Amino acid sequence: MSDDATAAIGLRAGFAPGRGFYCRGRFGVLGEAPAAVVQAVQGFLGPDLVATGWRAGRPVMPAEEAAACYAQAVRAWGRAHIPADVDVEHFNGLTQRLIDADSLPLFAGWRAQPVPGDGPVGAAMQRIHVLREHRGACHFAAVRLSGLSAREAMVVNLGAREAIRYGWREPGPAAAALVPQWQRAERLTDELRAPSYATLTARQRAEFAQLVDALTGTQIS
Repeated sequence: MSDDATAAIGLRAGFAPGRGFYCRGRFGVLGEAPAAVVQAVQGFLGPDLVATGWRAGRPVMPAEEAAACYAQAVRAWGRAHIPADVDVEHFNGLTQRLIDADSLPLFAGWRAQPVPGDGPVGAAMQRIHVLREHRGACHFAAVRLSGLSAREAMVVNLGAREAIRYGWREPGPAAAALVPQWQRAERLTDELRAPSYATLTARQRAEFAQLVDALTGTQIS
């Protein structure tokens, strides 16, 4: 999401430098929603950042086209970075089962985004993006269930300086008392995601884990 190569695709498509392509592209799967609705669904970015980016991207192209353009950028990143020797066909089959097993806002929008037949490597990267949105939706719910605001969770997790970079104004340092709540949110996130992975057999989950390591270039010790 933060790679310069992704931003470059947005610039070539007509988006100005800034968050327009990110917001219009990533959240375009929600359709022509008001900025306040987009903010409520995505959760973790500061409201001014989302509203500014969403509105800045609106004159460039419709939401549906922006989402398709962003999906193209996702696939391009995968083709440039996923190792050539990974069994992406098997990964795609397993991942699609995970994707089909649940339904949450934003994630569901990305799940509905077409995956063109331009190669299994790009398709694998798009499915990784869909799974990332699944975790994000689960984590947002878990944070709220743990009694944290999105801003508090960002500060605890990333620190005040990074929270500012993600659009939160003067968040201040995290209170030590909030750390156990954030840790609970992390556990709840895993619990919310577990039913999807239960749709795979134990062997398939092991294969999936190995494929994720292979996709990211991680060596299993």
